[in-house]
Amino acid sequence: MRAEKLLGICLIFFQASLAAQIPPDHILWGPKGPPGATLVPMVSPTPTVSTTPALVEERDTVCTNSPTHRNCWANGFSVATDFDTKWPNTGNTVHYDLEITNTTCNPDGASARTCLLINNQYPGPTIQANWGDTLSVTVKNSMQDNGTGIHWHGMRQLGTVGMDGVDGITECPLAPGKSKTYTFKLTQHGTTWYHSHFSAQYGDGLLGALVINGPATSNYDVDLGSYTVTDWFYKSAFVESIVANTNLQNNGGPPAGDNILVNGTNKNSNGGGAYGRVSIVKGKKYLLRLINTSMDAMIRVSLDGHRFTVVSSDLVPIVPYTTDWVFLGIGQRYNVIFTANQTVDNYWFRAEAETACTSSVNNPGRSIFSYEGAATGDPTSSPLSPQPSNCLDESPLEPNFATLVPDDDFNSQVKTLPVEKFPGVTTNGQSIVSWGINFTAIDVDWEEPTYSYVIDQNTSYPSTANLIQLTQQNIWTFWIIQETTQPAIPHPIHLHGHDFFILGSQANTIFDPTTSPASLKFNNPPRRDVAMLPSGGYLVIAFPTDNPGAWLMHCHIAFHVAEGLGVQFLESVNSIPSPPADYATTCADWKSYYDGNPAYKKDDSGL
Repeated sequence: MRAEKLLGICLIFFQASLAAQIPPDHILWGPKGPPGATLVPMVSPTPTVSTTPALVEERDTVCTNSPTHRNCWANGFSVATDFDTKWPNTGNTVHYDLEITNTTCNPDGASARTCLLINNQYPGPTIQANWGDTLSVTVKNSMQDNGTGIHWHGMRQLGTVGMDGVDGITECPLAPGKSKTYTFKLTQHGTTWYHSHFSAQYGDGLLGALVINGPATSNYDVDLGSYTVTDWFYKSAFVESIVANTNLQNNGGPPAGDNILVNGTNKNSNGGGAYGRVSIVKGKKYLLRLINTSMDAMIRVSLDGHRFTVVSSDLVPIVPYTTDWVFLGIGQRYNVIFTANQTVDNYWFRAEAETACTSSVNNPGRSIFSYEGAATGDPTSSPLSPQPSNCLDESPLEPNFATLVPDDDFNSQVKTLPVEKFPGVTTNGQSIVSWGINFTAIDVDWEEPTYSYVIDQNTSYPSTANLIQLTQQNIWTFWIIQETTQPAIPHPIHLHGHDFFILGSQANTIFDPTTSPASLKFNNPPRRDVAMLPSGGYLVIAFPTDNPGAWLMHCHIAFHVAEGLGVQFLESVNSIPSPPADYATTCADWKSYYDGNPAYKKDDSGL
């Protein structure tokens, strides 16, 4: 955990945390600009539904979810439902208890190492609930020398910003020996995960899958559940983070991972450990929920002999397409369906670090999918096709519920942006944010989260908060994210409190306001909560201001966000909900612990 000045490709921290009002170029006022003119919202963020019959919402109350009708759900809700505006209200609350402990683990048989585990398992327990349920999870910190918190990756947290679980932004860390309960409505459905947002802590094991049962855009017989892939280091995440920081000082890359774990296990390079094994039955269709929970590696996966039908990206149902390989940036998820239609035998599941993303792991990930009746032993199978070599998001990702993102305000405003100038994070004062990611960095205060400033009505935010203010509700905002330094590195960009529409991206290119807009897609563009910023290029995203809160946008490479590669924004600050009842107590407990004699002090961004 560090917060020092970095060189070369590294991020540059502000030298001091100077209290100041948010500068004018860090505020979006809406299309009419700053006060002095009447602010008129842009085209409503309510999505426009395509007239394609497959995308019209079903209202057949007798349509129920089954292997032959996975598009259905219940009570008039289906995969065609606009989940931004409506969702089931089950009246059901699902409860879980998670206890975090310092211990050891040895998932690939190489050697035991220090791990931070949830309920003494890795990955942590898979949390399961149904679309429209309320989730209530009590977390107990039984670690002796670490604070912690749990972020619910991809959850919209509509009206519950205090449950987002980001230390230094939406909460104070949970002190050793203390507990807290996260409670929020599951307005989305699909596959995601939960993890610590306390520095690089999740790399030591503090994570698990979150499955929200709901409809799908293609039929299947059996849900195999979550299936995580991750890089694994034989040294602790905090030790490897120090190595990454040292390397960055010399324009070097992070340390290579030692192995790739598939659903928490693998054999090591010396042959120890064990492959995970999944049993399947010939003739059945299976749903597999893929999640990349890595610290540093983008991973590409395949199942020998079997094509994948991809039916969702992150928490967004999509028009199905088929592929042999699926690319997963860190934090990304895909629900895929495959048919067990091959000869009864054993088949390799492959998880490969994508070298085109500069990802490096010393041993590939493997597991075995075994047909009922197959002989024991390792597979002798081969991939259907060679592994692609690129660092690009999956395509095509066509959302099943079609949305038309309005382009008039963007196209009129983008013309006035300066060409080839991305000085940190700034706005045009109307609807566009420009973020040159390698110029300024975020550094949060665990004892004084951004949420506390909102509660206290204190507008003297420290400059190290790297804060943008979005003042108006129900307008569209547009973000041009540009990598600006060499050597160029791809970044998986993740947004809290929203998902976003990907209008376009391009590698090895500076966004040009005069020519680049012509290539952007506004009619039903891909939608998700993690997208790849291409190497040396730009990523343009859009989302409406429909969820007041303090939200984080950041690179999901753990080493990078620890060094500050992130920006936060206050959305509709006057409408931000009141904090949870235990907010003040959690902060007081943390302050008492941290102002004492803690074993470790924060020395990175805190995220």
